Amino acid sequence: MFKTILRLSLPFSILLATLTYTLGAGIAHYLGRVINVASFWLGLLVILSLLIATFLFTGYFRLLLMPLEQSETPRQREQFRIILLQVAFAALTLSAIAILTALEKNLLNLSTEILLVLTTLVLIAYAVPPLRLSDVGYGDLIQAITLGTLLPAMAFLLQYGQIHRLLSFITIPFTLLALAYLMVCNFPTYSTDLKLGRHTLLTRVTWQNAIPIHHFLVLVAFMLFAAGPLLGYPWKLIWPVFMAFPFAVIQIIWLQNVANGGRALWNFLIALTSATFGLAIYLLALTFWIH
Repeated sequence: MFKTILRLSLPFSILLATLTYTLGAGIAHYLGRVINVASFWLGLLVILSLLIATFLFTGYFRLLLMPLEQSETPRQREQFRIILLQVAFAALTLSAIAILTALEKNLLNLSTEILLVLTTLVLIAYAVPPLRLSDVGYGDLIQAITLGTLLPAMAFLLQYGQIHRLLSFITIPFTLLALAYLMVCNFPTYSTDLKLGRHTLLTRVTWQNAIPIHHFLVLVAFMLFAAGPLLGYPWKLIWPVFMAFPFAVIQIIWLQNVANGGRALWNFLIALTSATFGLAIYLLALTFWIH
């Protein structure tokens, strides 16, 4: 049961969320802000517990009709859903406690409060009826925006207090890479999703259209990073992200080969896509923190 709850909480997505949050704080550090340790950790606790609650609520509503195991009885499924709901509310409570603690210590500024409310509303729309965007084909888009934009912006605003153009320059390409990563993650279950009527962004655009879209997203993301010096950002700040570019090239070639009838090896392709996105975030975050 614990393993199932852990799987439904999407631990790798939580890891990526931690990296993008750290990236946002790193940008503020690079711009000269002294990092407030208390606000950093409280903000991270708010975000991670809110994400875990979101993913568990998503699983709770999906399990209404979809069993986890073939031999599972309706009674067993309902018992597990109750436990899942309790854990989700516990995570939500932890997030609320962290927010109240931050408010008590005056660690939240107006910009952060507005963004936190927006993020919470977006995640509610993602997981909870009546919208449940995760099941109508827009969940990947919501996740990409959350990972690539909202979380680094939250960490940045906690430390910096206002929007800076460097934040936009960094978050836009990472949102594109996040969307490409999430699209690839849906390829292995594409036929099953179609058969069961599950809606993802991939089923909406079809895999034939998704492959050129994927290539476009990845290439545009790195082109935007390459444009950094033209926008006034030093190359020494940007170049580390291109250490992930070889993985992106192999990722594009491999996916195109699959489209042409080659062997899929989905686990390898997902690992490759994860490396492209995760390594790019890590390298750029590290660069901001050490400069």
